[in-house]
Amino acid sequence: MTILSNGHQWKFSEFLNNKNYSFDKQQILNTLSEKEIDDAYSSISKWDGYAPTPLISLNKLSKELNLKNIYYKDESKRFNLKSFKALGGAYAVEKVTKGNKDIVVATATAGNHGRSVAWGARRLGLKCKIFISEFVSDARGQAMADLGADVIKVKGNYEKSLIECIKQSTENNWQIVQDVAWRDYMQVPTYTMAGYTVMMKEITDQIHNEKMSHIILQAGVGGMAGAMIAGIAKYLNNIPSTIVVEPDSAACVLESIKTGKIEKIDIKKRV
Repeated sequence: MTILSNGHQWKFSEFLNNKNYSFDKQQILNTLSEKEIDDAYSSISKWDGYAPTPLISLNKLSKELNLKNIYYKDESKRFNLKSFKALGGAYAVEKVTKGNKDIVVATATAGNHGRSVAWGARRLGLKCKIFISEFVSDARGQAMADLGADVIKVKGNYEKSLIECIKQSTENNWQIVQDVAWRDYMQVPTYTMAGYTVMMKEITDQIHNEKMSHIILQAGVGGMAGAMIAGIAKYLNNIPSTIVVEPDSAACVLESIKTGKIEKIDIKKRV
């Protein structure tokens, strides 16, 4: 545990050095191509209200930890959504609907992705259905409702909300805009990930191509973290050490690295 001068504490419960894979730029860009990344930036940068979000220098923290620079990418300012996932879902909505105003979009979410999908649907004048588990707070559900979405709460965990989203979308011919992939459902999550790479484009412009030694990313499903890895392959000349951080109650990336295959984690509500 580390205790900072302001009294804040931080610690990690487990750390794993991923020795199963090395950074293969070409392999990464075969998964999320340079064209897909370029297309995302070209589209998103033309949206009304678009502006690069701040890259904040954490001077006091870097001094205390004896590091040259620590930067924080403040995504809370993106389109006033107060969400670090504002880019991906909205971009995927634009790509899959292709200007068709009659399409209804739907997604299952714990909050951040759904907020982007709801905002993207409102931006294009589309109806939107959001499925959340019973464990998602009322405040998060209301934030998506305030963006014009119909919010449906489902008994059970996130996976149950996703199953219900797929079921109702199939029955009603709604277009699912999800940030997680499964067999025969790969393109939409790819669009979502491409949207996230705009962050890395902005960061490289903001640091004027200064070399970064480490990049720390959040993971839930893992799409944002994976997209940023693709952004690193696309925009950076050096290869920084990348650290993925996730809650110990939902450490699916950690467990997947351990076994070398996709693992599911049962998330239980915590008081």
